[in-house]
Amino acid sequence: MTKTITEINEKISKGDVVVVTAEEIINIVEEKGVEEAAQEIDVVTTGTFGPMCSSGTYINIGHAKPRIKLGGGACYLNDVPAYCGFAAVDIYLGCTQLPDNDPRNRVYPGKFEYGGGHVIEEFVAGKDIKLTATAYGTDCYPRKKLETWINIKDVNEAVLFNPRNVYQNYNVAVNLSNKLIYTYMGALKPGLGNANYCSAGQLSPLLNDPLYITIGLGTKIFLGGGVGYVAWQGTQHNPTAKRKDNDTPCVLAGTLAVIGDLKQMKPEWLRGTSFQGYGTTLTVGVGIPIPILNEEILRYTAIKDKDIYAPIVDYSEAYPQVKPGVLGEVSYEELKSGKIVVQDKEVPTASLSSYSKAVEIAEILKDWIKQGQFLLTEPVASLPGPESGLTFKLLKERPIE
Repeated sequence: MTKTITEINEKISKGDVVVVTAEEIINIVEEKGVEEAAQEIDVVTTGTFGPMCSSGTYINIGHAKPRIKLGGGACYLNDVPAYCGFAAVDIYLGCTQLPDNDPRNRVYPGKFEYGGGHVIEEFVAGKDIKLTATAYGTDCYPRKKLETWINIKDVNEAVLFNPRNVYQNYNVAVNLSNKLIYTYMGALKPGLGNANYCSAGQLSPLLNDPLYITIGLGTKIFLGGGVGYVAWQGTQHNPTAKRKDNDTPCVLAGTLAVIGDLKQMKPEWLRGTSFQGYGTTLTVGVGIPIPILNEEILRYTAIKDKDIYAPIVDYSEAYPQVKPGVLGEVSYEELKSGKIVVQDKEVPTASLSSYSKAVEIAEILKDWIKQGQFLLTEPVASLPGPESGLTFKLLKERPIE
């Protein structure tokens, strides 16, 4: 049994498409088997909603009168520095950027109450954002200072561009030390006091297409409440990572660079987030449709939490000092039970990502497709896969003499 994306899109246009979520497909396969389910189901939708630090927006603010050249100068949005090293009025704001006057961790642990992620959330919500900028002035761009308010409705373009999202699996973070530590995986209590993880597991997009058969450059996705696309493999994309027999990686593996029109998006799915003692980020909602082209793809989408394993990593020393080895592996079924066993100790677990929101994203995308509002795209190129030889490399440090 084989299908094409063109055939599936024809069904979408006619209102005949059969779409289910990655949660629903599990029971369908158990009841009907892979062969029958693959014939019946056309699309399986996935979802994830969690903090994704490698996220940001680029904005073309439009020209002032007289003109100002921000490139080479300085620009702030609600007192948060934006990068302006492009052209005259193109800027990029990263979600982890902080105001210059934020005390950071000088008062430990820092609160990090406001940063780039919060500006992005407020901007997409339609709030006015204070823009202040200075420039050195040129004959064609004579202005040297600009103070104004900008709104997403008025700027020329506002684009969400995230260099690394939708990690294919992630670490389970624990703390072996005797003191409380603050990390991007949240606060970790001493002596294995807790374990934090961050993945939707059986709903997560790249765990439902572990070999990137259907997800590639140009894949159309749900992004931040609007429509986006896969632009490239994400930074730190590591497709040759260790995998189980079911092809799911048991360590950090693939990632996606994604892009979309910020003007279509909603603040419900782009949330500025603060991590005490660490910094700010953006919690992003992403959903990806998996076209069921054959039985192999259907089988992958029926993956269960009990068959997906994540590595347990000590964030007190092993992670910060880049020491190899893990403390074990644990399934997402165990993680979602609320407790796991590490070094013979029962440890409570908590998720930084929202499974209920991931379900909601998968349901929204399902409805869009059923209503004919969302057609699938054929990737223009594949992501580097396990056979590519592409691996994530650590920095090879060379002293400056």
